[in-house]
Amino acid sequence: MLALRLTRSARPAVQLRRLLVATASAGTGFLLLSTLGHALSHPGTTAGSALRLAWCTVPLAATVHFALAVARTDPGTRPRPGLAAIGLGPARLMAISATTTALATAVGSMLALLLFLHLRGDLTGMPFDGAAASFLAADLPLPLPAALTLLALTPAAASLAVALTLRPRDTRLAANSRGSGLALRRFTTTAKLQETFGAYGRFGARQSRRGAAEPSGEGDTGPARHSAALRAAGAALVGAGAPAPAGGPREAVLDAPDTTPPNPPRPNPTTLPWGAALLAAGLAVEAYASRSPGHHLSLPGGPTGPAAVLVGWTLTAIGLAVAGPSLTHLCGRLLQSARPGALRLLAGRGLMEEASRIGAPLGILCAVASGAYTMAVLYDPADSSFGPLTTLGAILVAGCSLATLLTAAVEARQARAGTTAALLRLGAPSTALRSAAALRAGALAALFVPLTLTVAALAALPLTA
Repeated sequence: MLALRLTRSARPAVQLRRLLVATASAGTGFLLLSTLGHALSHPGTTAGSALRLAWCTVPLAATVHFALAVARTDPGTRPRPGLAAIGLGPARLMAISATTTALATAVGSMLALLLFLHLRGDLTGMPFDGAAASFLAADLPLPLPAALTLLALTPAAASLAVALTLRPRDTRLAANSRGSGLALRRFTTTAKLQETFGAYGRFGARQSRRGAAEPSGEGDTGPARHSAALRAAGAALVGAGAPAPAGGPREAVLDAPDTTPPNPPRPNPTTLPWGAALLAAGLAVEAYASRSPGHHLSLPGGPTGPAAVLVGWTLTAIGLAVAGPSLTHLCGRLLQSARPGALRLLAGRGLMEEASRIGAPLGILCAVASGAYTMAVLYDPADSSFGPLTTLGAILVAGCSLATLLTAAVEARQARAGTTAALLRLGAPSTALRSAAALRAGALAALFVPLTLTVAALAALPLTA
């Protein structure tokens, strides 16, 4: 009931993102049901039906990734001060977010089932003069358990991904292992800060208060030691972008909310070698598959090429997704090179901080764009392989990839909202912030567009030779 209330009371932008998740789930469910229809109408081609089902994992993965990105940006399930006091801790919020995702994807799956039954003529008669009867097995009874099992794949995978990603992690062990001297001073200090009502229910507030009460040195005693610690904590809050309370630095330590999310994304510039290795392996597999005879891989519209092409394209997409954060981090570093000004420094630091958020979706979008380029090169108007189901799958994958990137950009904007507000309070013009955002977008385009074209040309070269 609480998940339904939070879903109903969300803002229009949040509801729009959930509606897009339901639409993507409906498209994926329809592709899965179409695979079932092909298996019913062609009982002798088991391998072809299995390959069609394998191709459906691509839009399924794109839908699950998009649902995860939407769940991360949901403001209704974000840990806030005071929620733990009423029983809404990190674990409960994670369960609510997973339930909300399951509801949105289940609605899409039910819509897919209704559309599938309507096109089969099971509800109101055969529409479109029976044009869809050939690949939906309209003349055969539909096994309902198999259809419901296929439709349950998207809600189950999306809710499980959300639960695993947003699960609460105990940060006290990492904080206690920072140094033996730090832990020793915690036990020897006698200074106690005043506790406010509900402080123990805040997520991470007790730990931050312990860190604020630590002495800064052996020579600091009495009020001077406390004021130094409070000033340092207040400066840390302002530097992190959190708004400073009006009561002073002491209230900033005691009453300010914990701005660190349970799973803070951080730049990881060490994934570039792994991404490059996976990308090279994917291109090599595609080249080998194009030169060796083998089974043809069936798209939802028909056979198009060797079966190993799917493996190669998957490795290429994973490689670009793994290398995306490192490339974004590198782009931020390049923006700050050669004596940068305030604008380039702000844009570069922003890219370095947002590398883990937008890097992977940007790499996946590059992989999808390179795959679309390859399909456009191989497109033949006389070939019946590119049917309506192939077009639906391509639109679904491309739309989910683009929507995931935009949702990740929204998440990054929410994460730097405190920093933006602090800069505006310090007198920074809003035009400078917009110029920094445009500079970040231009730098990413200058790096990833040539990379996408290069990967697309290398992937299409063995198939067109």
